[in-house]
Amino acid sequence: MDSIIGIGQNDVMKSFTKTDDILKDMCGIIESAQNSAYRAVNTALIQRNWLIGYRIAEEELEGGERSEYGLKVMKKLSKELTDLYGKGYDRSNLYHFLNFYKCFPKIFDTACRQSAPLLTWSHYRTLLQVEDKTARDWYEKEAAEQTWSVRTLQRNISSQYYYRMLQTQNKELVENEMKQLTADYQMDKLEFIKNPVIAEFLGLSPNSDFTESELESSILTNLQKFLMELGKGYAFVARQQHIHTEKQDYFIDLVFYNYILKCFVLIDLKTEKITHQDVGQMDMYIRMYDELKRSDGDNPTIGIVLCSDTDEDIARYSVMHGNEQLFASKYKLYLPSEEELRAEIETQKAMFYLQHEKDM
Repeated sequence: MDSIIGIGQNDVMKSFTKTDDILKDMCGIIESAQNSAYRAVNTALIQRNWLIGYRIAEEELEGGERSEYGLKVMKKLSKELTDLYGKGYDRSNLYHFLNFYKCFPKIFDTACRQSAPLLTWSHYRTLLQVEDKTARDWYEKEAAEQTWSVRTLQRNISSQYYYRMLQTQNKELVENEMKQLTADYQMDKLEFIKNPVIAEFLGLSPNSDFTESELESSILTNLQKFLMELGKGYAFVARQQHIHTEKQDYFIDLVFYNYILKCFVLIDLKTEKITHQDVGQMDMYIRMYDELKRSDGDNPTIGIVLCSDTDEDIARYSVMHGNEQLFASKYKLYLPSEEELRAEIETQKAMFYLQHEKDM
């Protein structure tokens, strides 16, 4: 039976070694196949993004130094590609691809990189934040050699790890501290497949199950119906809407548009007591929504952070752009009150626990 290894000459078959432990063998087969598939998808994704960046750069050359030509090309391409292939080809992503090509013009020059780049696309997208080429090259090399996760790489860039290593007299101490602080990040084996960019690349819907608990899901499902039934101008837009920044992926729990108020309403649910970080994150969502989604006729976006814990911080409204007083008097007429929200959440919590009491 050992001759089976000669049947298929690929990484999965080559890496298999039969032992007396069948469970160990099965785990090895499954993980080897998964890793092979991840590498194949990652290589294709990086090649696609690099080639798109290359082609845009070549097109820009035809326009000479005219910046308006590049803007026109990007606007036209993003619209046409989005219509054909979905939201993964908006202008922001196209600029990422262009910067990727410009920052790594020779990424496929070596034989090993031609067959399989050492890092994932999320690594390279994170590296694009680093303007210093020397630092960027160092982070790329260390991330590959030390098998840093994307979160580890992001933390090290944000904490100026490269520059601290240059300045320190005790590199081992700084390195050990970094490893200790990023240990949890390195243990996430599902980081790659949880990446919504990969799902979009494969033409799949991002898996939002990783971003919410069963309790959150139950509350949100019914909260969506609750708001729609209020009959005060709500139109449902999205659930678990994906928003990407250069540093992280976010999912907004619920998004509505209120056609009476003429504004978007964002809702984020927390299963623990609300924190300043939660409010700050919602303010970021609002700013992003106003920049990316709001049209000239829309009022400022409203953000509501809900806390499923029963305390006085059950709801917080956040309205930007300096006209809070004028707009506050309007939205109080159409948004549910804190008492209504509190009662609805407590009702859904009670129903959830009753439905699952046999499992507890």
